[in-house]
Amino acid sequence: MDLFEYQARDMFEKHGVPVLGGVVATTPEEARAAAEKLGGGTVVVKAQVKTGGRGKAGGVKLAHSPAEAAEKAGEILGMDIKGHAVHRVMVAQGARIAEEFYFSVLLDRANRNYLAMCSVEGGMEIEQLAVERPEALARVAVDPIVGIDAAKAAEIVETAKFPAALQADVAAVIQQLWTVFTAEDATLVEVNPLVRTEDGAIVALDGKVTLDDNASEVRHPDHEALEDKASSDPLEAKAKAHGLNYVKLDGEVGIIGNGAGLVMSTLDVVAYAGEEHGGVKPANFLDIGGGANAQVMAAGLDVILNDPQVKSVFVNVFGGITACDEVAKGIVGALEILGDEASKPLVVRLDGNNVELGRTILREANHPLVTLAETMDGGADKAAELAHAASVGVAAPAAV
Repeated sequence: MDLFEYQARDMFEKHGVPVLGGVVATTPEEARAAAEKLGGGTVVVKAQVKTGGRGKAGGVKLAHSPAEAAEKAGEILGMDIKGHAVHRVMVAQGARIAEEFYFSVLLDRANRNYLAMCSVEGGMEIEQLAVERPEALARVAVDPIVGIDAAKAAEIVETAKFPAALQADVAAVIQQLWTVFTAEDATLVEVNPLVRTEDGAIVALDGKVTLDDNASEVRHPDHEALEDKASSDPLEAKAKAHGLNYVKLDGEVGIIGNGAGLVMSTLDVVAYAGEEHGGVKPANFLDIGGGANAQVMAAGLDVILNDPQVKSVFVNVFGGITACDEVAKGIVGALEILGDEASKPLVVRLDGNNVELGRTILREANHPLVTLAETMDGGADKAAELAHAASVGVAAPAAV
């Protein structure tokens, strides 16, 4: 889960990271009150959207009075920034900046550790810096067991070529940011810019945090309050409520499988088959896991069939611990549960444990929406064919 900047600021403050005052506002009047609360002087009005490039898009504006803060908030609220509508702003205390730096720590899956990145050149897009002047961005591996202790923080600032007079102060803030990373089970903590003010303070002036959803339910139930439910996709919200691993995509073929690897492979096969059928693509990633009983299958189908983009569904299941006959019973039961809500064709490919019994159950059920496929490639091709036919408004050839 990605946090808004104001949420990251509050989280930083909670763990002792030096930040400036900031108040969230959803109306110009609230922005005026926020500026007054922050002392009535110079403030920065910043669009709260989960994307970069806010400044270039006009989503960050300086205001020198509460009245001007209200005016600037009125200009920003309602903006569209890279497809993200601005529903709130953060009115942040102004700062006299002497220097801007960059720091981040993230999960490095490829190397199975953490990676700290740091530069004495902050404020600009770090991707641009990494491409144009990679030597200016220090990359320091962080052992998950040791973390960023005093020695590692000192290594980071030295590698990033901070002046000796600043190294101790910057290193101390880096250790505090590491506390945020570990205490909140984050996969990314980024500050751009981390600044030195004219009075010598090191301050996190902006913040970007991504939290690990896998840790939220048990370890961090308070993280639920950070979720932006108003902007979340309703189908993804419904799937989450059912405990399903679902990601909405832009295609026409709904995908259900058991196991993330199998589902990912199914996405590829459907995308390839779709090239022969009008360019149709997968509509989602949906992993129902090992317990594919009637209720789980019904929940998955309910999510997918309520996506207006979906024209057909490909159920691709390999029976293992849960045998194919149980999966087949789950599909039959799901269609009974859904009744008239099930109105789009399903292509079902079963393989693995008790596959013949599973196929027999589906044949005997003889549901008009279900087409059996012998192979994964054949099932993907049929599902793509049915989706294309529905998209152009013609009847697809009958299944053989």
